[in-house]
Amino acid sequence: MPTTRRVGIFIFPEVEVLDFCGPFEVFSVAGRQIVPGAFEVCLIAPAPGAVAARNGLSVNPHFSFADAPPLDLLLIPGGWGTRALVNDAATIDWIAERAAAAELVLSVCTGALLLAKARLLNGQAATTHHGALDLLRSLAPDTEVRENTRYVDNGRIITSAGIAAGIDMSLHVVGRLLGVEAARATAEFMEYPYFES
Repeated sequence: MPTTRRVGIFIFPEVEVLDFCGPFEVFSVAGRQIVPGAFEVCLIAPAPGAVAARNGLSVNPHFSFADAPPLDLLLIPGGWGTRALVNDAATIDWIAERAAAAELVLSVCTGALLLAKARLLNGQAATTHHGALDLLRSLAPDTEVRENTRYVDNGRIITSAGIAAGIDMSLHVVGRLLGVEAARATAEFMEYPYFES
């Protein structure tokens, strides 16, 4: 039986749907169909109750900030809601606190803006949605912002470009933690192309 890693995905109003659903699917498939017990995936919101994601999708989180369990992987997705959250001290503090205890910290799209505000990208390389590269540069002047790449792996901090790139990053993480064959099998189950890094 493999070690179970808990993947906590932060959701918030106006979170981009595929930013969190893509990684949710990757880690869920890998931890249920491919290597049973490898991952337990949960959604975490600032407060209890349904969250209105981008385009009106209503999502029920498993936990709130107050009752979320310890996390092995912390994933911060993006979306228009990140623009307000970069100035929300409670959110930034929660991300910084949870990131300090996590094995890996991941972001998708403009989730990188929140990592930047939590000072997690200082001295790192990072990417984000192509439309937010300059915004990331302004928030993280000590970060090497990379364009035209699907994801950037710094070791413990991994960021991806926009929306669907979060699936590529998540498959990369599955490959790092469980092996390339597990990542390839996960992608095959999802009928998604897998490119080894």
